[in-house]
Amino acid sequence: MTGTEFGRITFVFETICSADCELYFMMDVNRKSTTVVESWEGSKERQSYTHIMTRNASVSYTWAFQRTNQAQDVRRYISDVVILYSVSVTNVQDGVASACRACALLSQSSQRSGSSSCIPCPAGFYIDRDTNRCQECPPNTYLSGHHTYGEDACLPCGPGSKSNKEHSRCYSDCSFSHTENNRTLTFDLSSLSAVASLTIGPSFTSKGTKYLHVFNVSLCGHQGKMAAVCTDNVTDIANKDMGSDSTQFVNSVDSFICQSTIIPADGRGFRMALASQSISLADTFLGATVDSDLDGINARPELFSDNSKGIPDINFFYRSTQATGSCQRGRSAVMTIRCNPEKTDRGQLTVPSACPAGTCDGCTFHFLWESGSACPRCTQDDYHQIEGACKGGVQETLSVWNEPKLCIKGMSLPAKSSAPCEAIALWLKVGVGGGAFLAVLLVSLTCYFWKKNKRLEYKYSRLVMSANKECELPVADSCALAEGEEPEDDVVYSHKPSLLGKLRAIANKQREGDSSESVQLKSSQSERWVWG
Repeated sequence: MTGTEFGRITFVFETICSADCELYFMMDVNRKSTTVVESWEGSKERQSYTHIMTRNASVSYTWAFQRTNQAQDVRRYISDVVILYSVSVTNVQDGVASACRACALLSQSSQRSGSSSCIPCPAGFYIDRDTNRCQECPPNTYLSGHHTYGEDACLPCGPGSKSNKEHSRCYSDCSFSHTENNRTLTFDLSSLSAVASLTIGPSFTSKGTKYLHVFNVSLCGHQGKMAAVCTDNVTDIANKDMGSDSTQFVNSVDSFICQSTIIPADGRGFRMALASQSISLADTFLGATVDSDLDGINARPELFSDNSKGIPDINFFYRSTQATGSCQRGRSAVMTIRCNPEKTDRGQLTVPSACPAGTCDGCTFHFLWESGSACPRCTQDDYHQIEGACKGGVQETLSVWNEPKLCIKGMSLPAKSSAPCEAIALWLKVGVGGGAFLAVLLVSLTCYFWKKNKRLEYKYSRLVMSANKECELPVADSCALAEGEEPEDDVVYSHKPSLLGKLRAIANKQREGDSSESVQLKSSQSERWVWG
C-alpha cells in the first residue's frame, strides 16, 4: 500500500558445526549484482529470518555454506551441516498460496444478486471481524504489517508521534510538549526537519585505504515520508565503465536514519567517490520523550556531556525491522535533541566520544543534535519586569528576558508601560509619620524622667548635708581597743545605696581624690558614731 515493500522471504534454519563454519544468504538483483544480505558464523539454534524486498525487480536468493575458512588437503568436518526447514516467499510471479486469510467483501448495495467477491481495503483500513467490511483505523494508529484482520491490527503510535494519512507508519510532526513542575514546555522543531548529514572519519583499512561513514538524518515532518536516502554507486560505476545503462541496478535505501560507507575519489584512484554498504538504521519511529528508555532501547545520556541549561533533552527513538546475526531485534537509533542557544538554528550533529563510530555495540546508534531552535517557545515564565523610579508622578515598567535566554519564538516581550504614581507611597508616609511621633515621644519621656531624677538628686543632697551638720563630732584619736577589752559595739552598715548614690560617690571620689565609707555604729548605750 505504501510502495515500500514488494515482497518478503522468510526461512527457518539451523547450523550444526564443530569448526568455524559460516552460512551466507545472498541476493542477486536482475542477474547483475550479487550481494551478501546476512551471514552467520558457528552453530546456531533453530531460528527464523525475514528479508524484505523494497524494489520491484527480478531477484534471486542464494544460500552458501562453508564448513571452514582454513585450507585443508583432505575433507574434514563433513558432519558440519546447515538445515533449511522452510522457505516462504511472497508476491512471486506464478506463485501459489501457502495459507488462506479472510478478505473484505463488497457492500450489499454493490453486490450483485447472489454473488460475493473479495476486494482490497484502501490504505489505512482493516477488515471488521463481524461484517467483513473495510473500516478505517482510529486516529494516531498504524496497521501492523500484512495482518489487517480485526481492529487489533491498528496499533497505537508512541509518545510524541502521530500516524500518516495511510496509517502505514508513525512520525513526528516537529512539535513536542512536556509538562514539568506545573510548567508546560512547547517545542517547535520545524527548523530541523530538513535532511541533515554527519560524516565520521576518516578510518583506514588494513591496506591503508581511506573510508568514511556518512549518516543522513530525517528527524521530523515530510508527512511521515522517510526523506533520508543513502545510495550505493559501486555497481553503477562498474557498469558505466562497461558502457551499459545500469541506473536500474543502483541500490538505494530510504529511511529516517541511514548509513553509507564512502571511499573518497583519491582513496584508490577512482574518478569519483564510491558509496557502498548503505543500510537503514531507522525505518520505524517509536516515539519522542524526555525519558531515557522506550521499547527496550536506552538513550544512555552518560555518553554525552551533561545538560547544564536546565531544559530537558528530547530523545527520538527509532528501530530498523531488518534483523541481523548480531542484532536479533534489528538495529536501533536514538537521536537526542538538546537546546543550546549558542548554536545556530541548524545546530550541530555529534556522536559519543567513547563510540566514534556512533555505536558501542554495533546494534544501537546514538546521536546528539544541539541547536538553538531546539529550545522551547517563549512564555510569560521566561521574562521578568523591572519597575523604575517614580518621576513626575509617572512610573515606567520594563520587561526583560531571563538570563540566559532559553526560549525562541512564542510570546514577545510586552511593550514598555507607564502608570501614575506618588513620589512617596501612602504606607511609607504612614510609616515615617509614626516613626517620627514615636521618636518625639521617646525624647519627651527621656527629658521628663531626667529632670525628675535631677530634682530627687538635689533633695537628697540637701538632706545628706543637713544630716552631716547635725551629727558632726570631733575626730577620734584612736579606734583601737585596750588590751583585754572586748568590743561591745555592733557594726551595722547603713542601707544599700541606690544607683544614683553610687554614681554620686564615684563623682565625689574623683573630685576629692580620696575614698570614704559610711559606717553606722550601734553601741550598748544607744549612742551612734559616724566615722568618715
